[in-house]
Amino acid sequence: MVNDVSDWPNVSIEDTEEQRAQAKKISDEIDDAIQRERRAKEEKRPPRKVLLLGPSQSGKSTLLKNFHLLFAPKSFHAEAEAWRAVIHLNLAQSVNFILDNLSTPNTISPGNKLFLRQDAGPDVGQLRIRLSPLRQVEISLNQCLTVEHEATPRRPISLYNNILRTEGTSKSSIRGGSAWKALAKSQTLHSSIKSELQKTRSILDACRDDIVSLWSDPAVREQLKKQGTTLEDSSVFFLDNAFRVAARDYIPTADDILRARLETIGVEEHRIVMETDSPADAGEEWIFYDIEGSRGQRASWVPYFDDVHAIIFLVSMADFDQSLPDDPQVNRFADSFTLWKTVCENKLIAQTPVMLLLNKADLLQEKLSAGIFFAQFVKEFGDQPNDLKSVSKYFKTLFMAAHDIHSPKERRLFVQTTCAIDTQAMSLVLREVKEVILVAMLKGNMI
Repeated sequence: MVNDVSDWPNVSIEDTEEQRAQAKKISDEIDDAIQRERRAKEEKRPPRKVLLLGPSQSGKSTLLKNFHLLFAPKSFHAEAEAWRAVIHLNLAQSVNFILDNLSTPNTISPGNKLFLRQDAGPDVGQLRIRLSPLRQVEISLNQCLTVEHEATPRRPISLYNNILRTEGTSKSSIRGGSAWKALAKSQTLHSSIKSELQKTRSILDACRDDIVSLWSDPAVREQLKKQGTTLEDSSVFFLDNAFRVAARDYIPTADDILRARLETIGVEEHRIVMETDSPADAGEEWIFYDIEGSRGQRASWVPYFDDVHAIIFLVSMADFDQSLPDDPQVNRFADSFTLWKTVCENKLIAQTPVMLLLNKADLLQEKLSAGIFFAQFVKEFGDQPNDLKSVSKYFKTLFMAAHDIHSPKERRLFVQTTCAIDTQAMSLVLREVKEVILVAMLKGNMI
């Protein structure tokens, strides 16, 4: 049955026009919001993509941490909790490695003691017993750091490389990347992982006096020296600071984090959102591809060549007297130079800005001052002075010449001598690196 017209609501013409005006206003506001969002997307500059290249242990990861500290300090310090676990792992591995080396038959007497001077130090046999819990600390921290923390089940990943520079060492570091940094978010950690981390801190705190006793004894260091066992500089740093680092309430400093050892496996992508510097840069995203430098992984570099705005190549000047772990016949200096020439001649990056950082100047200075002659390992150096200035100049001249000879096209090369753990000096270098990259992107219409 059709309702009578008199039952319909009484809508005036004025009411209808008012509703139409209101609807149009809402529609215009929606259109304006869409346009603003579209303009914001158009105005948002694409992320800057930088490829970090160089042989293993050249300092790529330390450079990345420096950039993070300088341009995104809040984000950097927010990860201190996760880095504490890495640093504790470095310390535990170092102590266990020393004890393993002091356990060899030619260094232990029938009474299970080192052949120490009569006035020297601790009973290493007793220290080994008291420090034995550090074996479990190493295992536990490896498990905590190699788990995907978003899920409860533990899923270990492959471990690789060593934290100590000595032939035959099998101590492993862990994969870099983002999963392990979930340790910084204690409120989201699974209770078992949180409990395990607290337990390892308690054990380290209980062992710290014995760690200091072991490392401070001259006879222990003398035995390691006689064996030809040389610890990585990061291991020495944490052993020197063991009493502070192993304390239950320890919080890593920026210097500690820069020295923490975390070996890169494969290709690791790191995203850093700018917090400081000029207001125009705030919120900009930089993507760094930190690529494993071992010879077996260098084929994986090529796919990233055609999608980056700049390449930073690092060389460790201090490794001139070292050989490759996977090929003792190849000198690290020679390997770095060969790799540099290969990168320079690649046509895919003929127009990509390249920055060469001659790193670890501090360690080079230590070796030269200790009487290690550069010319003994690099014959072409001849009879030039065995000092930092002359050796650094030789590196710079040689690598610049190779760049000019092997590059398919002429391009500007930015070269700096650096010490990656010197934050003050690195801040100046990184600001200049950042400007070089941005200028190159502007010239290439990449911004």
